[in-house]
Amino acid sequence: MVRAYIALGSNLGDRALAIARATAQLADEELSVTRSAPIYQTAPVGPPGQPEYYNTVVEVETTKTPDALLDHVKRLEKALGRTESVRWGPRVIDLDILLYGGDVLRGPRLVVPHPEMHHRAFVLVPLLDLAPELMVPGLGLSVRSLLADLSVAPGEIVALPSA
Repeated sequence: MVRAYIALGSNLGDRALAIARATAQLADEELSVTRSAPIYQTAPVGPPGQPEYYNTVVEVETTKTPDALLDHVKRLEKALGRTESVRWGPRVIDLDILLYGGDVLRGPRLVVPHPEMHHRAFVLVPLLDLAPELMVPGLGLSVRSLLADLSVAPGEIVALPSA
């Protein structure tokens, strides 16, 4: 089994429901969701005029290869109503593989660690809730250190009340 971390985000429709469905439907015979971070409301990145996002991170254990995991999350996005749009545009659901064990992968379809994760508070804050001392492969820094090095504007990330 490999421990991986997947970011989930939504800024269209019922955002909380989209994240709950995606989290529930991630699990299959080769993948179990072991922990989920709280959901945060965050400012959008990308084209202006978008609604705010709900973001979280889940920890999973899987026997899937990295490519099989990517195929799995892409199929799930499509099943939950994601359609292709402009880069960083609004979406019903977005699933990104952040980390896959201690691997550093630089393939044509998948780059791990996620190439933007160390620049994104909306990824690092929920990941901090799950694994603050986790060393990010290839960067040699912990999640806590990466977040400490990142400038986060007041109100950029707001924890939502637990359900």
